[in-house]
Amino acid sequence: MKIDDVRGMTPDQLAESLLNLKKEQFNLRFQAATGQVEKTHRSNEVRKDIARIKTILRAKQAVA
Repeated sequence: MKIDDVRGMTPDQLAESLLNLKKEQFNLRFQAATGQVEKTHRSNEVRKDIARIKTILRAKQAVA
C-alpha cells in the first residue's frame, strides 16, 4: 500500500482498512505458528501498512 493511496482515503475507509489489516496480521501470525505461512515477507508489509494507516489517521484527527 502506497502512502499516497492512504492519504487519499477518508477516515472511515482508513478505519476499515486498518481492521482488515489487523485480521490479516492475526491470520499470518497463526499460520507462522503452525508452519503454514507461504509468504513470509507479507507479515512485515502488513505491519508497516498498519503503521502508515495509524500515522495518517492520527494526523487527520489532529487537523480536525
